[in-house]
Amino acid sequence: MDLATIVGIVLGIICIILSILLGGGSIVAFIDYPSIMVVFGGTIASLLISFRIHEIKPIMKVTVLAFTTKKTDLAGLISLFTVLSQKARKEGLLSLEADIEKNDDKYIKNAMQLVVDGVEAEIIKDLMETEITKMEQRHKKGMSLFKVLGSMSPAWGMIGTLIGLVNLLKALDDPAKIGPAMAIALLTTLYGSLIANIFCIPVENKLKLRSDEETQQKEMIIEGILSIQSGENPKVTESKLKLFLSPNMRDSVESQAST
Repeated sequence: MDLATIVGIVLGIICIILSILLGGGSIVAFIDYPSIMVVFGGTIASLLISFRIHEIKPIMKVTVLAFTTKKTDLAGLISLFTVLSQKARKEGLLSLEADIEKNDDKYIKNAMQLVVDGVEAEIIKDLMETEITKMEQRHKKGMSLFKVLGSMSPAWGMIGTLIGLVNLLKALDDPAKIGPAMAIALLTTLYGSLIANIFCIPVENKLKLRSDEETQQKEMIIEGILSIQSGENPKVTESKLKLFLSPNMRDSVESQAST
């Protein structure tokens, strides 16, 4: 569970509620059903126009990724490929078959099997990079859903504001109608901004972060696989993979190795 996402959303909502209450207002005054219908209904309409139905269905699955934490053990990958490199240099590439069966990562497992089968390095690299490209395309499609939601909800808020202003101008001779018209004019803009800035845009950014982390992990795996296949010194393999780490993480891995 990614507490940062949950805490961020809850904190944002609490700040809004407190600002209303401390200003002497009422939560009920900020609930307007016509405004909700315009913003939420209009945003969903834009989503349906922008994507096909089968592309929208996975949206809930994609959303979950922003609320979950998938630990990327880059230090563990360095240790794994260093050990495999040592074994391959001493006993040959065929000796890695037993290690392939033990590994749960399909990306590593498939690539290592290609290495053991004697497939050329260039072909292996092309296959692995193609898988990264396809993965990034899937991720971008998921992120684009939230990009549309984040851009369209404020736009529909402005549309609601225009509707409210038109109704307001028509009701200037009837004071009883001015209040509801003004509510639609103001609250639709508020609703649109809240949807975009508390949920859609932050979730899009979080999904991009997750995608970048997974891409980095897979690029490290490619480097490790090719290093093993070329028979490089395990120390060279380890040094190459450490380049993927931040300076702080690099120092941490080196300190762990020395203890």
